[in-house]
Order: sequence, then C-alpha cells, then structure tokens
Amino acid sequence: MVKDPVCGMEIDPKTAAGKSEYKGQTYYFCSPGCKRSFDKEPEKYVGVARAHMGHH
Repeated sequence: MVKDPVCGMEIDPKTAAGKSEYKGQTYYFCSPGCKRSFDKEPEKYVGVARAHMGHH
C-alpha cells in the first residue's frame, strides 16, 4: 500500500486511478482529480509528504 500524496488515502498501486513520475519517484493516486492536482503543483504535495514523514 502507498499513500496518495494529495489526499493521504492509502491505495494499492496495482489499482490506483493514476500515477505520475516526479524527480525520479513514482506517486500513485486514488482518483484522476488527485492526479491533476499533483501534476499542477507537484512541489506542494512532495514537500508536504516529506514534512510529515516521521515527525508526529
């Protein structure tokens, strides 16, 4: 399972609604809407995902 970087939903990469490559990393999405949001402003979501890793 992986986390959609836009909405945070846990999804299976095999059944993801979409995926995008950004800076050598593949990101998976629960819906076309989340993929569109990510593709428009990837840095916004990549930065958020990194900021939350292990900092709770």
